[in-house]
Amino acid sequence: MPVTLSLIVLTVAVSLFAWQQRRWLDRLIYWPPGVQRGEYWRLLTHGFIHADGTHLAFNMITLFFFGSAMEPVLVERVGSAGFVLFYLAGIVLAMLPGHLRQRGNPRYRSLGASGAVSAVLFAYILLQPWSLLFVFFVPVPAIVFAALYVGYSFWAQRRGRDNINHAAHLWGGAWGIIFMLGLEPALAGHFLRELVAPLGG
Repeated sequence: MPVTLSLIVLTVAVSLFAWQQRRWLDRLIYWPPGVQRGEYWRLLTHGFIHADGTHLAFNMITLFFFGSAMEPVLVERVGSAGFVLFYLAGIVLAMLPGHLRQRGNPRYRSLGASGAVSAVLFAYILLQPWSLLFVFFVPVPAIVFAALYVGYSFWAQRRGRDNINHAAHLWGGAWGIIFMLGLEPALAGHFLRELVAPLGG
């Protein structure tokens, strides 16, 4: 089974189980006091549970399309295990800034795979900035989607009305870009050339 599909199946299964077993959702969600007392798994396991069906579907559909595109690229360079570690690192690294900011807040909770999914998405955008993404059946250039995605994340984070760590979208995206540039520094020049090409550059 492809790595991307395996991650989707695992995430859907854990999310569905956690919705049925609330005590398990409470054990897996990111919660600062839990991490402070040594429950470090929460920094990872929060990425396998979701707030609701819409949250889960959005993340998994995004992961399916862009994970399927990035998997052969990354597996060729770092292997299947490397691709999995890239994804898991996206969950943890995207959470760390929020953890440092919220570590003394017992009312704060966070869940969702957004950090890792954003890492995959932005890694793809670095390779194909002008490829068309179909957002609700409307074609949108990947780089335009990225700009809208970042703007939405800032807006939603300021509202702060759910347990979704919207800032993780930004940190996860940054991880995806840093990881790809670490693998192939020449991608920076490739991205800039691709970016200006439609503008006559």
